[in-house]
Amino acid sequence: MTPRLDNPSTLFPAGFKAMVALEQALAQAIDPELLELVKLRASQINGCAFCIYMHTTDLRKRGVDEMKLYLLNAWRDSYLFSERERAALAWTEALTRVADDGAPDSEYNALAEQFSEEERVQLTFAIGAINVWNRLQVGFHVAHPPRGAAMRSNAA
Repeated sequence: MTPRLDNPSTLFPAGFKAMVALEQALAQAIDPELLELVKLRASQINGCAFCIYMHTTDLRKRGVDEMKLYLLNAWRDSYLFSERERAALAWTEALTRVADDGAPDSEYNALAEQFSEEERVQLTFAIGAINVWNRLQVGFHVAHPPRGAAMRSNAA
């Protein structure tokens, strides 16, 4: 895959700076493992190799069970995910695929059972942010780094 642009962040630095500020706020607001699971699931749906690489790497560094990573795309059929994670993942899928079914009441109601209003807003921002990052990486054909290479610490 040939990159479409050399370095998109230099072409709209204010946009990238705003995204990084949002990521920093989200990192303070949401449990880090849950946040990474949400980002990884959205990235799987969007086919973003760069972000899948990044968030899988981050989850491994956090000591998340490898099997949980393997089963993320089948989370509905695995007992490895808590009810809170299930609610967040269902909401992630609904909003990432919003053009298909909107944001169904069933998914929102499950979310509301597990998360406060403030947490629902924070999680929705996180889902929106990872979808923006996915579209940037996929749209501009940004390749993931070579295996074992360090990722940028301030990216999505």
